[in-house]
Amino acid sequence: MDFSLPPDDDPRRVEVRAWLADHPEPTRKDLAEGGFVAPHWPRPWGRDADPETQLIIDDEFRAAGLRLPGASIGVGWAGPTILAGGTEEQKARFLPPMLDDTEGWCQLFSEPEAGSDLASLRTRAVRDGDVYVVNGSKIWSTRADVTDWGILLARTADEGPPQKCISYFLLDMSTPGIEVRPIIEMTGGRHFNETFLTEVRIPAGNMVGAENEGWRLAKVTLANERVSLSEGGVLWGRGPADPAVLDRLRSFACSDPVLRQRIADLYTEMVILRLLNRRIMSAQVTGGDPGPLSSVRKAIGDKHGQKAMALVKDLEGPSTMLDGNYPYEEHEDPWAWGHYFSRALTIGGGTSEVQRNIIGERLLGLPREPRP
Repeated sequence: MDFSLPPDDDPRRVEVRAWLADHPEPTRKDLAEGGFVAPHWPRPWGRDADPETQLIIDDEFRAAGLRLPGASIGVGWAGPTILAGGTEEQKARFLPPMLDDTEGWCQLFSEPEAGSDLASLRTRAVRDGDVYVVNGSKIWSTRADVTDWGILLARTADEGPPQKCISYFLLDMSTPGIEVRPIIEMTGGRHFNETFLTEVRIPAGNMVGAENEGWRLAKVTLANERVSLSEGGVLWGRGPADPAVLDRLRSFACSDPVLRQRIADLYTEMVILRLLNRRIMSAQVTGGDPGPLSSVRKAIGDKHGQKAMALVKDLEGPSTMLDGNYPYEEHEDPWAWGHYFSRALTIGGGTSEVQRNIIGERLLGLPREPRP
């Protein structure tokens, strides 16, 4: 991919500037209707933007002092899956409120005994006329306590390979039989949850794709999840972004050669990750599979986030860790919060070990890991 951008008189730049002139302070609804929340999505949901056009859009919004919204679970994970396997009715029902952020989404994949080995999940959905009756439990359900909808994997058959017995559902989180219990983190926050499903009835029309073909769609979700978790701030898109990390590091007078080398190494990673982001963007918007590359990005980016937070805290000194823990939204010191939260990066969204398996098998062509 050529990373140089077209000149100022490029027609695509002119079109974006004209839209911004008409919407100098765009609302989320304006951005959604203009196709700017997910510009690489097909029209009418996006703008059919190729890699270069998406970079132009980012560049023009940045020049106007505006920031496009980051990828939520809905836009980043559920949306691409509905586009890949959903019906036209599902797209018309779920994509607009997802894009304008009037409906929030959570993911209901991992289970207490099915995290990295997701295909071993036990939550079961049994067909009963026009509905599926679901029983089971999920864990690490981010924001399941406050969202409207969830993407759910459940077992719908017993015979055959485990991956061929799973279906993909869209679950209304207000449905009777759902209980969400918060998990309090070491940061003091509670955006992770346990979700229990007891005789939960899901309309058959809320299944995405065909019965027992959910694993194929789950791979679409997971590939986009790894991209989404790697965008924005260095903590899965939250917390300080790389420019803020650099500004914080520059605020210290550092003469220690070992610490200076750590700062240089961190900056080198920032450049590598920025280039990887552009390669992943190119794969996404041209219909390619971002999965293997996003695994590289996540494997590097998670350690990068941990190293960034640890380096800032090493330079600040231990006294800055004594002010107590709070949810990020309430924390006066995002660096202390980030230092605690960064411990989760190499586990959530697919562990670093899983990412290395994907890289070895799908990028390097190494033999698959032996299965028991």
